[in-house]
Amino acid sequence: MSALDATDRRILRELDADARMPTAMIAHRLGLARGTVQARLEKLSASGALRLHSARVSPAALGRPVGASVQVELDQHLIAEAITALANIPEVLECFAPAGSTDLLLRVVAQSPDDLYRVSEEIRLCPGINRTSTSLFLREVIPYRVTGLLAEE
Repeated sequence: MSALDATDRRILRELDADARMPTAMIAHRLGLARGTVQARLEKLSASGALRLHSARVSPAALGRPVGASVQVELDQHLIAEAITALANIPEVLECFAPAGSTDLLLRVVAQSPDDLYRVSEEIRLCPGINRTSTSLFLREVIPYRVTGLLAEE
């Protein structure tokens, strides 16, 4: 991913405030040509700087208001198989490989606590998974945002 310049950061700040803001509106607000903003957005998207639009969809709006973190301990010989199986579980929103004693860290959603149990069991039964530990999210206290990271350098 290439370094962001001041113009990229200004565009991303606008999108962080309103991800559905039209290109023409961003251009108008920033005093840039629409073509410039469009080209920058395409470059940012191709570089991986922009997340998929679906990342802004609330799981609760899709009938999955229960969120949790699942720590996974793996058989190190079956990492690829485990990740492939986890990617096929729709309720697994994200999967990270953190430093430390946890092999994988998942963010999952469910319809209810009982449904979270079902999701947890589906995860536990994936090939290569030895053990899981689930922590229920009670409340979101700081919503996902990156505006603070986009300050001018």
